[in-house]
Amino acid sequence: MHPWGKWGRNFVEYGTAAARAALADAGIRWQDVQSVVGADTVRCGYPGYVAGATFAQALGWQGARVTSVYAACASGAQAVNTARAQILAGMADVVLVVGADSAPKGFFAPAGGDRPDDPDWLRFRVLGATNPAYFALYARRRMALHGDTVEDFAQVKVKNAAAGALNPYARYRTTVTAEQVAASAVVADPLRLLDICATSDGGAALVLSSMEYARRHGVPDPVRVRAVSTVTPTYPRTVLDLPDIATDSAVAMDPAVAMDSAVAMDPSPPGFRAAIAHAAYEEAGLGPEDLALAEVYDLSTALELEWYEDLGLCGVGEGAKLVREGATALGGRLPVNASGGLASFGEAVPAQAIAQVCELTWQLRGNAGERQVAGARAGITANQGLFGHGSAVVAVR
Repeated sequence: MHPWGKWGRNFVEYGTAAARAALADAGIRWQDVQSVVGADTVRCGYPGYVAGATFAQALGWQGARVTSVYAACASGAQAVNTARAQILAGMADVVLVVGADSAPKGFFAPAGGDRPDDPDWLRFRVLGATNPAYFALYARRRMALHGDTVEDFAQVKVKNAAAGALNPYARYRTTVTAEQVAASAVVADPLRLLDICATSDGGAALVLSSMEYARRHGVPDPVRVRAVSTVTPTYPRTVLDLPDIATDSAVAMDPAVAMDSAVAMDPSPPGFRAAIAHAAYEEAGLGPEDLALAEVYDLSTALELEWYEDLGLCGVGEGAKLVREGATALGGRLPVNASGGLASFGEAVPAQAIAQVCELTWQLRGNAGERQVAGARAGITANQGLFGHGSAVVAVR
């Protein structure tokens, strides 16, 4: 990885630094890489739109296959999935995956220009639903349905800041108290400044290979990608997911007669995020009971609690209880965001899903330093991108 922060430099610098670190960690030369998959950034001009080629050029043209992918916050997982598919298809033995971003100050907004046919543009311009406003709506929903409190949300920040303080790649490396969270400015009620992740610069990279290639290069027991979930939502959806401004027509049609046969058999399909986790578990042949840790997409403190439930770490409405018990803190039963999460890093959109896999890799290797989860043998990452891009990776050792 390249450390997260607001460095004010070109995203290519962050990505190539992370790529060189990944190559050195893998013990291979850049000339040995057979394919490069870049996770795109839409904020950095044409080089960001063709990130795979941009990183390949910066490292030195050497003839490798190249791919560029964009799926908003799920871009990194899509890049991992593309690299893995190429390896499993026999198109390459070793693939470099890279993502990096140079983020704007404040919160993310749609790209410039008027686009009245773009739901993401509409929710900002017509509804005024910025990302922090959306996060606050989810927080309010949890408070209304499950009795969560602002104190519960604050404890998520306290937990993640404690982990991030131990991570040399994190942007924010100081512990935080619940009183400091409560004293920070209100951004979108009930969420305060310290409840919401920042926008950041940063980069992350992975070297993926076939098992045979790893063994030939002296790695008999590598960290393995057991599953990648990039599923889309399933009808009917009754809860809004950013950037949509309406749900499926659940009130107009009985879910049991929906066209999707899977839904017809189950009139109460899981929500989108729960479906992401379910697909990952199914492919990996594992369940939440097999996990040692999870890295989830904590855009806000309240959204982290949603992920606990969507990943099956607890029942619906029980996320806050896990935090109160210390179950998801370092040293707890199942640490979540041992890296410090976005609370400690901020968003560098194309890099963050890759960074989550970096953390799983370090943890499963047993070299995560002071934040090491004892005996870690399996972990999951989870986030989602705009317009129904699922994102989860299961890694094991």
